[in-house]
Amino acid sequence: MSERSFEDYNLSDEIKRALAVLKYEAPTEVQGEVIPLAVENQDLVVKSQTGSGKTASFGIPICEIIKWEEKKPQALILTPTRELAVQVREDITNIGRFKRIKAMAVYGKEPFAKQKEELKQKTHVVVGTPGRVLDHIERETLVLDQVKYLIIDEADEMLNMGFIDEVEAIIKELPLNRVTMVFSATLPKDVENLCHKYMKNPINIEIAATGLTTDTIEHSLIEVKEEEKISLLKDVTIVENPESCLIFCRTKEQVDTVFTELEKSNYSCERLHGRLEQEVRFAVMDGFKMGNFRYLVATDVAARGIDIDNVTLVINYDVPMEKESYVHRTGRTGRAGNKGKAITFATPYEGKFIKAIEKYIGFEIPTMKAPMQQEVAAGKAAFEEKISGRRVVKNNKTARINKDIMKLHFSGGKNKKIRAVDFVGTIAKIPGVTADDIGIITIKDNLSYVDILNGKGSLVLQAMENTTIKGKKLKVSKAIK
Repeated sequence: MSERSFEDYNLSDEIKRALAVLKYEAPTEVQGEVIPLAVENQDLVVKSQTGSGKTASFGIPICEIIKWEEKKPQALILTPTRELAVQVREDITNIGRFKRIKAMAVYGKEPFAKQKEELKQKTHVVVGTPGRVLDHIERETLVLDQVKYLIIDEADEMLNMGFIDEVEAIIKELPLNRVTMVFSATLPKDVENLCHKYMKNPINIEIAATGLTTDTIEHSLIEVKEEEKISLLKDVTIVENPESCLIFCRTKEQVDTVFTELEKSNYSCERLHGRLEQEVRFAVMDGFKMGNFRYLVATDVAARGIDIDNVTLVINYDVPMEKESYVHRTGRTGRAGNKGKAITFATPYEGKFIKAIEKYIGFEIPTMKAPMQQEVAAGKAAFEEKISGRRVVKNNKTARINKDIMKLHFSGGKNKKIRAVDFVGTIAKIPGVTADDIGIITIKDNLSYVDILNGKGSLVLQAMENTTIKGKKLKVSKAIK
C-alpha cells in the first residue's frame, strides 16, 4: 500500500497548517477511507475501533466544507457522553483553528441559559449529548435549517445507553438534504436499522480491527483471588512503573476503594465516575491530560472521552461484563502509533467473561504470572523515584496549537453595537498584523474575546491599548482563560 498523505486530499492551507501543528503526519486507515468520500458529501456507515483516529476523519472534512460567514450551525455531532462531547469539540476547534471555526459542546448538568447565550453567537459546529440537543431544539435555541452534516459518534454506545428515541427525534427535525455519517466500534442490528431508515445509500466502511489485536497493545491476564487484587495492583504498578496508567473498575464503589488504597500508599492518582460532579470530572480529565497525576482509577463511562496519546498501561482491575468494553478500555493505550500494555485481573469465577472477550477479539489473552517478590523489591527504588516526579506530557495537541495564540478580552460588545467585522477591520490595520492573524471572535453583551494567532498577541495587545474600535475606546487585557 502506498503511503497516504494529507496532501492528497486537496485541503485548504488553513486546515493543512493546523494538521501540521497538531502533528497529524499521515492519515490513519479510517481517515484515508473516510475523508475523500466525506468531502464528496457521501453518507457513510463506518465501523472502526476507538483510538483509530475517527474524530479527525469527520472533523477534517467538516472543517474544510464549513462556510465561515454562515452564522447558524452547519454540522451537528451527537455523542453518548459529556466527556466525549468536550473531547470532540476540542478536536474540531483545533483542526479548524486557523479557519476560525467555532465549535461548542452542549450537554446536561450545565446551565441551559449559558448554552443558550453561546448558541446566539456565530456557531459553526454543535457537539452534544442527545438529551440536551433535543432540549435545545424543542426550546428553539438551536436552529437546524443550515445543518448540512449529521455525525452520530459511538452509535453502539448511544443505543446501549438508551438514547435511540432521542436520536430519532433529533434526526426527524433535521433538513433532508444533509450528509449523515455514523461511526461505531460495533454494528448491532439497531444501529443498522437506524442507518437504513435515515440514510441515502450509505457506503459501508469497515476498518479491520487492528485496535483489537496485539500490534500496538500487549495484552495479558493474571489470575487472582478477589481479596488479593489490591496487593497485586501495587506489585504490578511497581514492576511496570508506567508513565501513566488507567485502572478500570466495574462499579463506582470499587473505584472509590481502589483510589483510597492507592492514595494511602502515596500514589499520584485521581478517580473518575458518574457520581462525581461534572465540573470535577472535567477537572480530573484535564489534570490527567496535563500530566498533573500519573494514575487514574475510573469506571467504563470515563473510557470514552479519554484521548491521551501516552497512556502506557491499562489495568482491568475488574473484568468488564461486556466484551465491547474490553476493547474500549484497552483502546486507551497504544494510541497514535505508541506501544501500550493492557493487563486484566481475573478471578476464578470470571472465566466465562474472559472466553466471551477472547471470542470477540479473535485471540486468546496470554496468561502471565503475578510478579515475584524479588522483582517487586528490585523495582521499588525506580518506582519511588518516578512517583515523586511530575509526569511529562509530550503530546498535548491542544497545548501545541494554542502555543502561539493569545486570547484578548475587550470591555465592550453587542451593547456598544460592535460586530466581529469591526474587530477584524481595526486589528488588521496594525503594522505587522493581517486578517490571517485573527482567530475566533466571540461577542457578548458587555464584553468580547478575540483570539490572536501566530504569536502576534503581545503586538496586538500593545497596539489596541491606544486604538479605538468603531470610535469607542475599549479596555483590552489578556483573557484569563
